[in-house]
Amino acid sequence: MKVGLVGYAGSGKSTVFEWLTGEKPDPSKIQQGQTAMADVPDERLATVAAIIKPKKTTYTKVAVLDTPGLMADERKDNPRRLGILREGNGIVVVLDGFTGADLADQLRRFQEDLLFADLEIVSNRVSKVEDKLKKKARPAKEIEADEAELALLKRIVAAFESGKPASALGLNPEEEKLVRSFQLLTLKPEVVLVNRGDSGFNDPLPADLLALAPGAVQAPVKLEMELAQLDDESRQAFMADLGLTEFRRDATIRAIFYGVGREVFFTVGEDECRTWSIPKGCEAVEAAGCIHKDLSEKFVRANVIGYDDFVACGYSEKEAKTRGLNRTEGKTYLVKDADIMHILASS
Repeated sequence: MKVGLVGYAGSGKSTVFEWLTGEKPDPSKIQQGQTAMADVPDERLATVAAIIKPKKTTYTKVAVLDTPGLMADERKDNPRRLGILREGNGIVVVLDGFTGADLADQLRRFQEDLLFADLEIVSNRVSKVEDKLKKKARPAKEIEADEAELALLKRIVAAFESGKPASALGLNPEEEKLVRSFQLLTLKPEVVLVNRGDSGFNDPLPADLLALAPGAVQAPVKLEMELAQLDDESRQAFMADLGLTEFRRDATIRAIFYGVGREVFFTVGEDECRTWSIPKGCEAVEAAGCIHKDLSEKFVRANVIGYDDFVACGYSEKEAKTRGLNRTEGKTYLVKDADIMHILASS
């Protein structure tokens, strides 16, 4: 799973990249983007591992893509810069929260840039489909498919021109399939991160920003990186003086992970305890494929214990089975966040 970091030049986006991943930005990769991995912390897995004491504990990861900064004044090149984001599963918008700039205005301008970039892609496709439809000597099925695509594309263009993202159209699965190859930015889930300075990180976010992005989060990114370099005693003293009760990096990574529509399931054993990344609403057979393709293709059933039931049973699968809380589920079972799963497959 990959998320793209994006923001206007000067927003501290590349500092956020280093804060999340621990990798320093490489100036030579500014234009093509730079990717690094970040563990998705999970206190539930940490607790399970502390009790079971497996040989290995593995957290699911998220790939973070740092992209070129957008230009606020000269926006002509922004569609190209945004193009790198199309390969991601979601977008993290970094807003400048340390210069007093209007946060809601920044986000509105960014969303306009997304619309413009998508409009360019879809408009180009409209022209191509219209040209194809001028050629009548083709099978009726092809013509019918092109007409259906053109109608959908024109509907999307109309939405863009009225300031609405593609996500506001309520596209059905068949329509989403038709436009999937475009990797529309305005269909991707979006998380807003306000990059705070040395103050204001405990202030409530502005109401007009929350109206646009109810799940927005904030953190003093550079400050946390500087504090992390200090010894424990000095760090605690500075944090107390600043009113910073805890570092927000882990919570931010989780907010990003869940904010772009992901969840986890657990596999638990003496060799390894692990979280696996899945899309929200994932079926058991798809979740099995996250472990290994063969488990999906040869899926028989899944043994499932809900996380809360697992806790209630003292983190014991044996006790869960005794209490009848170890369920057998089929391919279409919708996996719930933090389900403990064992996949059974044919040989």
